[in-house]
Amino acid sequence: MTDHRMLLVHAHPDDECINNGATMARYVDEGVGVTLVTCTAGEMGEVLVPELAHLAYEEKGGLGEHRRGELDEAMEVLGVTDHRFLGGFGRFHDSGMEWHEDGHAIPSETLPDNAFWTADLNAAADELVKVVREVRPQVLVTYDQFGGYGHPDHIQAHRVAMYAAQLAAAPSYKLELGEPHDVAKIYWTAMSESRMRESLRQLRASGDTETFKGMEPDGKLPPFVTPDELISARVDGRATVQRKMDALAKHATQVEPDGSFFSGAESGHSWWAEEFYRLVKGTPGPTGADGFEEDLFAGL
Repeated sequence: MTDHRMLLVHAHPDDECINNGATMARYVDEGVGVTLVTCTAGEMGEVLVPELAHLAYEEKGGLGEHRRGELDEAMEVLGVTDHRFLGGFGRFHDSGMEWHEDGHAIPSETLPDNAFWTADLNAAADELVKVVREVRPQVLVTYDQFGGYGHPDHIQAHRVAMYAAQLAAAPSYKLELGEPHDVAKIYWTAMSESRMRESLRQLRASGDTETFKGMEPDGKLPPFVTPDELISARVDGRATVQRKMDALAKHATQVEPDGSFFSGAESGHSWWAEEFYRLVKGTPGPTGADGFEEDLFAGL
């Protein structure tokens, strides 16, 4: 084991694999302490397995408990042994979402009881402050201010993570939550614009018009795509991407086995092997030939 520790804050089970699965597996292999905090159980997610359709929120329910098991199995594949739900399982409920006509997510008109989107920010942040002060990570990873694509739970996870990081460092703030700790580097997940455009060119040239449908190589890209000049780090996950994909497959109610995650001109794997990040707090470390940090702990 090294003395390096990483904390990731995500909204629902499966978000961690999609955004950071290769990174998590890499750092586990390097002996880094990896802690995942998931803010909700994803109770409002769409059920893609017909025989489990009864678990949907609008049916009999129970999807959250099922997804808890999927998350356990996914983390076993990645080798992550410290994964927790914010405030404990069931403390905050998946808020659900709707699609705006512009193609991004927005809050639903009707929210479930105890929706994470409407949770008291101080109360939610305090739950994470306890984790930060216990784990004492040098690196924290979460979403950008738009939650990638506008999902209210992603936005709230961003707010909670950023606020908790500030509060955890304050030397006079609620010492009953633990000894103050200042996270040295904070990153937001990102998707490279140049990488997306090149992938779209390959997909469309191969005749694939379904993967990332509605997006074209030279057209307008959705908000979850980040201009390269804003990106600070690129983690090469080629050695761990198979574990990422295997872990993602454990989230079976949420990911179609023949869907865009596992298909396409690049077979999914080379695309998902690179994971990009924006440094929003801390001093950048040395960069590689492409101008990106290659290690999120660089410079510490």
